[in-house]
Amino acid sequence: MSFVSSRLGRCAAAGALVLALSAGALFGGSAAARPAPDGFADLAEKLLPSVVNISSTQTVKSEGQNEKANPDLPQFPPSSPFEEFFKNFLDRNNPHNGRPEAQTRKATSLGSGFIIDASGYIVTNNHVISDADEITVILHDDTNVKAELVGRDTKTDIAVLKVKTDKPLTAIAWGDSDAARVGDWVLAIGNPFGLGGTVTAGILSARQRDINSGPYDDFLQTDASINRGNSGGPMFNMDGQVIGINTAIYSPSGGSIGIGFAIPSGLAKPVVAELIGEPDHTVHRGWLGVRIQAVTDEIAESLGLDKPRGALVASVNDNGPAQAAGIQAGDIILTFDGKPVLDMRHLPRLVAETPVERTVPVTIWRKRQESTLQVKVGRLEETDQQQASAQPSTLNKGPKEDAGTVTTLGLTLSNITQDLKEKFSLSDDSKGVVVVDVAKDSPAAEKGLRAGDVIMEAAQEEVKSANQVSGKIDDAKRSGRKSILLLVERQGDLRFVAIRLDQS
Repeated sequence: MSFVSSRLGRCAAAGALVLALSAGALFGGSAAARPAPDGFADLAEKLLPSVVNISSTQTVKSEGQNEKANPDLPQFPPSSPFEEFFKNFLDRNNPHNGRPEAQTRKATSLGSGFIIDASGYIVTNNHVISDADEITVILHDDTNVKAELVGRDTKTDIAVLKVKTDKPLTAIAWGDSDAARVGDWVLAIGNPFGLGGTVTAGILSARQRDINSGPYDDFLQTDASINRGNSGGPMFNMDGQVIGINTAIYSPSGGSIGIGFAIPSGLAKPVVAELIGEPDHTVHRGWLGVRIQAVTDEIAESLGLDKPRGALVASVNDNGPAQAAGIQAGDIILTFDGKPVLDMRHLPRLVAETPVERTVPVTIWRKRQESTLQVKVGRLEETDQQQASAQPSTLNKGPKEDAGTVTTLGLTLSNITQDLKEKFSLSDDSKGVVVVDVAKDSPAAEKGLRAGDVIMEAAQEEVKSANQVSGKIDDAKRSGRKSILLLVERQGDLRFVAIRLDQS
């Protein structure tokens, strides 16, 4: 099975579905349990005028003419099923298979949206109108209105449009997606396969789904029937409030099999508000300035934490908010602004939703105890990932260490020498202990360590020789610990690795 990305289907002039992406519909429901409704007719009648169909036209080039990636399309991780879907789509709809004689043509995209303000503001998915030359909104009474793009946010796949019309517009209200419970009834309305005004019902199947489509994945899952063209449409609770924006489906064929996904209103609402309210119509996200990784069972045990939770700080950006507040590599962030950090991927969303320049409390776990720091949140630039300035330090010309070699936990370790720097392409200012070899099927091999890795810390203490690493491992064994935490550098990338001691 494969994901059909949250983009609306684009239809070629011949009518073939092009770029059609299914939207995942979502949950709803009030927090209080309620019996199954006798029907949805009254609710559907009330909500239908607020849902619109969206048609956009785009100039499509053959593969040979359009070799560069479209910057407005979402960026997917390597081997993502979404990336494969779009590639297959472009191949199918290139009539000349990239031959020089292939001509540009107009393609039509059909999707859904909903009115959130009677003055003409409409919310949809960014992929529905991505790179469009012209956008047309079709109201419930079949009135066609030209729309202008107000703003878009590619990280959450949300876009806001504006229409001007003498027709009275019916707006709908946001609901609380956090209050929706698994099992609640939900209603989806949209434009599947160009069949506008289609109503489907289902339940909220699951929450907090990560489908690897972006850095803030937190999708709602539903079994309400969602198909190509539903993208950008609303998912309602039984109070008639929008709790999700239909965005993607999981499907082997492109049709609904009862697994749909929607952007929760808790994430979408503030994004939409900024796109409308900010003078530059962009989203200003909070920035902490850390690189994080998951807290595994072994890492939690090695650091004395009761259970895996929070986000482990692998490195801290120079001159960033975290560094200024005193956060260090090896800290585990347990809470941010009073909210618990449930796992690693939860922290980026909490930080992003925090207003820039606000000072918030951050609870960390360091040296087997909790402490609280005050952090002034910075602004995440769209250039993203502000790189820590890596200024090469002067090569240490001091006394040369003995080139000691130690074997432990399946690792053959050596002090760093000039020969090893050349062999493993290490930087001149490398510090720590280099891994010369890793035994097959050893605890270290299971954790992915390999020759050329540099161990910079053991048990959160800096190490400068192979004997120091061996000593730290012996100390951990004597104290009854089941694992030891190592800070490992690989070609400039830092990460913590917890290696089990009871397997050695």
